[in-house]
Amino acid sequence: MTSDSTTIGQQQALHQREEFTAALRALLMRPLMTPAHAEFAAVRRHAEALREWFVREAGWPLHIERDAARLYKRPADVRDASRGLPGYERRRYVLLCLACAVLERADPQITLRVLGDRLLVLAADPALAALGFSFTLQAQHERRELVAVCRTLLELGVLNRVAGDEESFIHGGHGGPDSLHDALYDVHRRVLAGVLAASRGPSTWPADEAPATLEARLAALVVEPVPDSDEGRRTALRHHLARRLLDDPVIYLDRLDVDQRAYFMNQRGTMASRLCDATGLVAEQRAEGLALADEDGELTDVAMPAEGTEAHVTLLVAEFLSSRSSRGSGDRSGPGTPHAAPKDGYASTDEVAAFIASARQGFGKFWRKSAREPGAEHELAATALERLQRLQLLERNGAEVRPLPALARFAVGEAELRPAPPAATGTLFD
Repeated sequence: MTSDSTTIGQQQALHQREEFTAALRALLMRPLMTPAHAEFAAVRRHAEALREWFVREAGWPLHIERDAARLYKRPADVRDASRGLPGYERRRYVLLCLACAVLERADPQITLRVLGDRLLVLAADPALAALGFSFTLQAQHERRELVAVCRTLLELGVLNRVAGDEESFIHGGHGGPDSLHDALYDVHRRVLAGVLAASRGPSTWPADEAPATLEARLAALVVEPVPDSDEGRRTALRHHLARRLLDDPVIYLDRLDVDQRAYFMNQRGTMASRLCDATGLVAEQRAEGLALADEDGELTDVAMPAEGTEAHVTLLVAEFLSSRSSRGSGDRSGPGTPHAAPKDGYASTDEVAAFIASARQGFGKFWRKSAREPGAEHELAATALERLQRLQLLERNGAEVRPLPALARFAVGEAELRPAPPAATGTLFD
């Protein structure tokens, strides 16, 4: 009887541990969560342990209520433009902020048409006009922009569609109370309150104290006080590095300042072990840095390898650049080579496009039709380089492409049978 009780207790403890890890991983991928998400119940069951873990390891606050859970992930580098919403640029972010401002003052239900009308009032602010922003909803592409913002809010759980169809609003035009060209939403205000992951709201700045530049504004949004003590500074360093290990593709030593590098070199084994134990990730240590990889391939924003033409081309480009980098300056005869030879291992965007054009002869039959057309290699090259840059596998400076050390895992060598490489966490290389 005692043995059976011990076995049951061990099984229950194992289940609790696995459920905690699953909830933690879910929050890393979806920091704003609602009851509509499968992992929400587990997040609530492990609320206290999750709060303690995130605050201790990364300094990230976690708020869990009946209607929503919000992990306030503060990025280690606010200048990293790769963390934006897919398809978003500055104009669409302005629309998203204006839509949230409308919903903050809205009734519990709102139609797409009313949302658009109220957004137009805010968009007419002279301060926005002075910056060159205008929005009228008269053109179809503007209505499509508003619908894209609404679909983002639907995905976040801020809105819940009750009736109607956004697509009919796009094609039906704006103007007139035509319910056939409208959609009705419930507004979840508690979820809306958690959209902005800032330590200080921008509306709290007096007009004469608001930061003048975009970089200063971003820094002010997430600034955190650091105690003026050795322990406070060590904690700040540990939190900074843990955030990068959990959220970045890879930590390169040459991108750390002196204090960060010294702490990291001394503590990286302990930190990696502790983080991996809780998240189920696997540490990949290299001479140039460290990454936490995911064997399941789930904790990634940009999967590679993956299905589709762009994903296949990206993998081919990675192999091309990694092989070129390993050859160094020994091969400069490829098509598109500029008159001034690039640095060792570097390439140009024209060389990448030329490689894709040549690869099309052998692999084009597996690509979609439009990718096989002459000239398509330039668009494919831009997409592939953007994906690899988001994975921190390369850097770009104008037309120059510089492979980074982690890209070496894609170099083509002698064939051998071995397990597939693990995928990456956050946007980790995989």
